[in-house]
Amino acid sequence: MPTRRFTRSLALVLALAASPLLLRAAQPSGGPAAATILHRAEAQARAQHKNILLEFGASWCINCKLYDRMLDDPTLSPILHRYFVFTTMDTGEMPSDHHHADTPGGVAYETSIGGKGAGWPYLVVLNPAGKPIVNSFRPDPKSKDGKANIGYPALPVEIDWFMTMLHRGAPAMSAADRAKVRTWLEAEAKTLTHS
Repeated sequence: MPTRRFTRSLALVLALAASPLLLRAAQPSGGPAAATILHRAEAQARAQHKNILLEFGASWCINCKLYDRMLDDPTLSPILHRYFVFTTMDTGEMPSDHHHADTPGGVAYETSIGGKGAGWPYLVVLNPAGKPIVNSFRPDPKSKDGKANIGYPALPVEIDWFMTMLHRGAPAMSAADRAKVRTWLEAEAKTLTHS
């Protein structure tokens, strides 16, 4: 018999998965290529004097939906968009899914910048020239390769690493803005674990 906590967690996952606000748009196989997406983000980053926060994900990925919800949150969105240009490439779509497809060239690009086998979301902060600054692999001495992808930051060590990513990727971010982001993430983490 499922526990009450399991039932609540399952209900949250199902609600997130069914939410029309969180569903990624279907991307047919002819969607923009990784090079095009990156070129557009680089041009916008240069024009706005910002770095790029690139998310690799998939339409079915619950943690990607949580990350997207974070970016759309009315408290965090203005803060994060003040410092970053955001873009996404799908690299984890199911081959049998006829409504969603990987971004053409996305898997090769993700692999080229160190994300092979990372899981989703895999996050990378890039400068306006497309050079990686920091990614979502946090140091993890218990892991066989010494690192672990934080995905959506929900655990304290993941939140800490996401804050490190923000510090490295947006050094001009004010202490007040960083505190708001951390407070929001910690409150959301409590909501997720107590559901």
